[in-house]
Amino acid sequence: MSFHRNPIFSRTMTWSFVLLTNFASGQFRNLWIPDTLSGTNFNLTLKDTLAQIRPGNQTVTSAINNCSFWGPTLIFKKGDTVNLNVTNKLNDSTTLHWHGMHLPAVMDGGPHQIIPPNTTWQPYWKVTNNAATYWYHPHLHLMTMDQITKGLGGLIIVRDSIESALPLPRTYSVDDIPLVLTDRTFAALNQFTPRPYGDSMMVNGTLNPQYGIPAQVVRFRILDAAIERSYNLGFSDNRTFYVITSDGGLLNAPVGVTRYLLSAGERIEILVNCTGQAGSSVDLRAYNSVLANSIPGGENFATGPFGNALGKRDFNILHLVVGAATASGIFAIPASLTANVFPNPINADATRIITLSDSTGVPNILGPNAFIIGHKLFNPGIINNQVPINNTEIWQLSSTSFFSHPFHIHDVEFYILTRNGAVPPSYELGWKDVVLVKNGEVVRFIAKFEDYADAVHPFMYHCHISLHEDEGMMGQFVVTGTTAISKKEKTMDNGFSLQFNIETRRLFIKFSNPETKAYYVKINDALGRTKRMLPRPHLQDGIDIRGLGAGQYTVQLTYDNLQQAKPMPFTVK
Repeated sequence: MSFHRNPIFSRTMTWSFVLLTNFASGQFRNLWIPDTLSGTNFNLTLKDTLAQIRPGNQTVTSAINNCSFWGPTLIFKKGDTVNLNVTNKLNDSTTLHWHGMHLPAVMDGGPHQIIPPNTTWQPYWKVTNNAATYWYHPHLHLMTMDQITKGLGGLIIVRDSIESALPLPRTYSVDDIPLVLTDRTFAALNQFTPRPYGDSMMVNGTLNPQYGIPAQVVRFRILDAAIERSYNLGFSDNRTFYVITSDGGLLNAPVGVTRYLLSAGERIEILVNCTGQAGSSVDLRAYNSVLANSIPGGENFATGPFGNALGKRDFNILHLVVGAATASGIFAIPASLTANVFPNPINADATRIITLSDSTGVPNILGPNAFIIGHKLFNPGIINNQVPINNTEIWQLSSTSFFSHPFHIHDVEFYILTRNGAVPPSYELGWKDVVLVKNGEVVRFIAKFEDYADAVHPFMYHCHISLHEDEGMMGQFVVTGTTAISKKEKTMDNGFSLQFNIETRRLFIKFSNPETKAYYVKINDALGRTKRMLPRPHLQDGIDIRGLGAGQYTVQLTYDNLQQAKPMPFTVK
């Protein structure tokens, strides 16, 4: 596991002594900050590994690149086209979903884009999202909870010209600090036990974390990556902090709060003004003792599958030690941020009612009860909704469930219109992709589905509690274009040839009709195992097949009209 150096602790002997004292007592550990990757080309390798999370035995984990838990933070620039090479070196199949990203469904990484072991998936898309904090994580149906528990995931930071012009902290790991909140239960020999709730709070994969921050305005990018728990965030001195972004972008102005209930999958960015506070310390805490039993984390079961030591209680998340200010610090909270333009409900083309409810007698992972969307369990072969391209729609989330559910939709960011008929609090009046729908509540949001029509690959909507998602609390929709295309794939005669450049190790697909386009290309080995997955590939520069060993392979090509060509063999020497 690689660590970002924390400059605040190294400034004075005093802070070094504080840190060493806490280490000696076993009270605190230095918070790990994931490294960053920037640019337009990103290589991500998913692997099974080990992490030294607690004293004693190492914990079996899954991670990405050189990390032993979690993965690097990807930094995208709005307007760039980003290209991802996702290589699965896990023992199991997986997917990788770009949570919050607006992109084609075939690039989305939902349950349908399964990456087998030893396979590279190569999605790409133009970044059109606003500056904010997003994330990526596995989305394999029935295995999401297990794979997130092991540590797979990472943050995405999008930058744009509006955010970059504001007087905001943005020195990563110094005054712009990512916090990934989650919890785990450790079994014998320090191994994770996949459970809805854990007994031990973790931040960025670190137990009992401490971090040094400068005496100035500090920005925290906070993700709730827990399996189920919500965190009622606040500081130990009850100070006001300022919410500046919701899931999908800046709010119009900072909103001062002393508490914020963050639910699974949700992100916020906050500003904390520590000007003139060098030499002090403060704790970021979860004030969960006040949560209702129907809020994830508000239950207090002593035993059973939902029993945990953190249920319905207040607990520390992160200990912060304030050191000297930096030379280029920010010392004031800006008065305004941006001028968002949200869809007008007058222009809505449709209203959809999505029900969240309970069901008895449905076999699932933990017992006879299940939570469901649309009165049915998820079926990967059924499209629940068809959304015409360019539609502006109001989605009404109506809950009769006894529990509260963080609802997430892929493809779009939305704007919350009402909660039970009332305007939501000001810190929710921004772009969102996760909203906590409380038990018995009706939440209405509006979104525009303005591009990326695809008759085959759907987008998902679901409860972001991973357990509920795995149990089937999920639906799917396609964005439909103006031309109807049959979803049934048909095999047709080949209209292409293969050319292999041995020097550049690139495979070129040449179509007999220059107007022909490929929807999907897979390269399989002689045993039929998939080695490359290329959605809507750009073929003019060839397919890089470096890494393929010598042997026989086939190209499996699906045309843009969804007809499938006969497999074409080729040899790598």
